[in-house]
Amino acid sequence: MSAARFAIGVDLGTTHSALAYVDLDASDGERSAHAVLAVAQLTAPGTVAELPLLPSFLYLPHAEEMAPGELDLPWREQGDEAALVVGEMARSRGATTPIRLVSSAKSWLCHPGVDRRAAILPHDAPAEVARVSPIAASTHYLEHLRQAWDAAHPEAPFAEQEITVTIPASFDPAARALTAEAATTAGYASLTLLEEPQAALYSWIQGSEGRWRKQAKPGDIILVVDVGGGTSDFSLIAILERDGNLEPHRVAVGDHILLGGDNMDLALAHLVARKVAAAGTQLDPWQMRALTYGCRSAKESLLADASLTALPIVVPSRGSKLIGGSIRTELTRAEVSTFILDGFFPQVEASARPAVRARAGLTQLGLPYAQDAAITRHLAAFLGRQVEATSALEGFAGKSNAEASFLHPTAVLFNGGVFKSDILVERILATVNDWLYMEGAEPARMLGGADLDLAVARGAAYYSYVRRGNGVRIRGGTARSYYVAVESAMPAIPGMEPPIQALCLAPFGMEEGSEVELPSQEFGLVVGTPVHFRFFGSSVRRQDQIGTILDFWQADELQELNEIHATLSAEGRQAGDVVQVKLHAKVTEAGTLELMAVSRSGEERWKVEFDVRGAGQTDGQ
Repeated sequence: MSAARFAIGVDLGTTHSALAYVDLDASDGERSAHAVLAVAQLTAPGTVAELPLLPSFLYLPHAEEMAPGELDLPWREQGDEAALVVGEMARSRGATTPIRLVSSAKSWLCHPGVDRRAAILPHDAPAEVARVSPIAASTHYLEHLRQAWDAAHPEAPFAEQEITVTIPASFDPAARALTAEAATTAGYASLTLLEEPQAALYSWIQGSEGRWRKQAKPGDIILVVDVGGGTSDFSLIAILERDGNLEPHRVAVGDHILLGGDNMDLALAHLVARKVAAAGTQLDPWQMRALTYGCRSAKESLLADASLTALPIVVPSRGSKLIGGSIRTELTRAEVSTFILDGFFPQVEASARPAVRARAGLTQLGLPYAQDAAITRHLAAFLGRQVEATSALEGFAGKSNAEASFLHPTAVLFNGGVFKSDILVERILATVNDWLYMEGAEPARMLGGADLDLAVARGAAYYSYVRRGNGVRIRGGTARSYYVAVESAMPAIPGMEPPIQALCLAPFGMEEGSEVELPSQEFGLVVGTPVHFRFFGSSVRRQDQIGTILDFWQADELQELNEIHATLSAEGRQAGDVVQVKLHAKVTEAGTLELMAVSRSGEERWKVEFDVRGAGQTDGQ
């Protein structure tokens, strides 16, 4: 959009969201004029403050909980008592009334086991509490940021700027599509999606004002370790040299791991609960939720400020019949450091892998958290899977150690609020360097200077700026190869399902804005009757091209995504007819993946969308 004055980056985080921007009229190459929006939000009833972060919390007040005018904002001044509360006040009020607090909406947004458009949050709220869907909660956060921008910059309406919204690198196509939908609903007209680890690296490049070329060199492999409130994300970015210029290439991303600060808060809450129980008081589930929010605040302060030795924790009472008063205890810095280091960042060998335990047949509805809490074991598994990630990359072929058991990073960039603690940074770096030492490799260096709270938003804004042809662009395209299952033609055999093949419809690295037709292959598309499509993704099969058909694969090579159940339009045909079609794959400019089936004549097209409801959808056009 040539008329845009600003490139805006939005970090839609699990626990915090933020908005940064680059002034396109005042920037020159890599020296961009950038800033962070101070987001107007309620901090208490009737009190508005401008803060650099918008806590990603939504509070659902009781109909008579607020007095007229107490929820007014600069863009909402009608005394709307039915309004929902977003931000700092939502977080603080929800700590004492957790049944009305929506949190971790981003994690629910990528949960394939639930209907993400259904009103399910807060998921454990009683029947009298109104609920919202994960996509609606995300829309509220994004809309609040848009309204805060428009209130602060009426001369440059949000809808006229170039917008980039960040997502975890590990988001599957369905979660990407849902994020794009939430942003569109929130009024984001010109939208691009960007992976958070890439945004963090963009921020590092931007912040260096060109000096990054002295800190990175051809042949470097940068490991981005991003541990946020809800997820742990790992990415690998290789530095190439082309025509005398350094060019970063994203070569691998990890799986979606629901393991982050939220898990640590819950673990600390159980630690404190045991202390309280030892004093003779048993907490109920409601109080455990409130305690978890209290531990989050204490953890962030204790890990960030070495001068603090302990902080008080207050657990609210549910009435005199249960306890008779608020419970007071404390959390010490030594408890937090030791508990989190040993539980979430243990020193393990490079051969370590996450433990998998047997699951119970029945489980409560909740987020599919990682079964193993050790982030270092997940990191070891990621680097082990990616040992061949750079083997065919220009300038890297033949340079890696043939006997290496994992890909050797040469530098590490940290992102996420968890790493405000130097203790945790040092543990990760020491663990990775122990692995490198055991295989005779040089130690990895740390890339410093990252703004852990705002790097993703700043990097997203810089990316919008880069897309206009300025600065340095990280190359990469799709983070995985994607496949659709094709059922083999064979006679009916009792008790045996027809075998399937996996057809590559989007190879690793397929660039945004590109559309391809699967070459010289036609398929039968069943219309007018219920059918299902199965999709797979792979983060390790980089050699497969569009149209490659796999007859078999190892269990760790392809991971099945949600299947789609649909009935395709049969206009002009009988139900159950098989139409000869060619398949087209498209990666949109926004970063979402689409699959199209096109009839021989080219006059009929069916769009098959990745599942975002738990029951897929298609459009016949």
